[in-house]
Amino acid sequence: MKKMTIARGASRESTPVWDSLETFARTHVQGFIQQLLEDEVTELLGRAKSERRGTVDAQVGSRNGHGKPRQLALMNGTVTVRRPRVRDVEERFRSRLLPLFQRRTPEVSALLPELYLHGLALGDFELALRGLLGDAAPLSASSLVRLKASWQAQYAAWQQRDLSDLKLVYLWADGVYVKAGLEDGKAALLVVLGADAHGQKHVLAVASGQRESTESWAAVLRDLKRRGLRAPKLTIADGHLGIWGALAAVYPASAEQRC
Repeated sequence: MKKMTIARGASRESTPVWDSLETFARTHVQGFIQQLLEDEVTELLGRAKSERRGTVDAQVGSRNGHGKPRQLALMNGTVTVRRPRVRDVEERFRSRLLPLFQRRTPEVSALLPELYLHGLALGDFELALRGLLGDAAPLSASSLVRLKASWQAQYAAWQQRDLSDLKLVYLWADGVYVKAGLEDGKAALLVVLGADAHGQKHVLAVASGQRESTESWAAVLRDLKRRGLRAPKLTIADGHLGIWGALAAVYPASAEQRC
């Protein structure tokens, strides 16, 4: 790594470091990640690059160049790396640091649905994320459409999960307003959480509806009952919610507590 020295007292105009700080940081992060990839191969083969096998029973296999350059989106920008290739090994080399087909870190992937829920329209994703992650970010309109479809599929599967094994003591309900998709009718997310006898909490439902509507809450509770959820010992919610009429119809045995 080259040593960079900035003369004491130098003005911002006399040194280009400040203006290129983001590029400077990404370049060093890129080199660091690339070195970690090389270290993975060294660990696998038991010897450094250009080092000969020490014994007859030493680990077989050898380096075989690198794959094509790949853009990897990080929270501080996008870097370009190349996965090392290995040949003549018993099992295919799989990088723990950079798995196949991964083009963004889990933190960047988690950022996307958060932006969507905060009201960023799908068509604005590419422009906004390229501003954050750089022009080389591996994003496209089609990939974002696939992401949205994937979120919808995950949510649909989550809504159908079996709840018959849960034995709840407490159930909390509330209506939460979010920025995404709100109309004049003030639609909200109806959220239901439960706690079992061991104190473990479970998110049971997140559905769009009217916060003060008995029918909206009844639809949520009926769906929970359809999936096997038994009546909780106590239900806790705001006194202004429409859940109380729904609770009397769907889970009449549950005690009530206003908060």
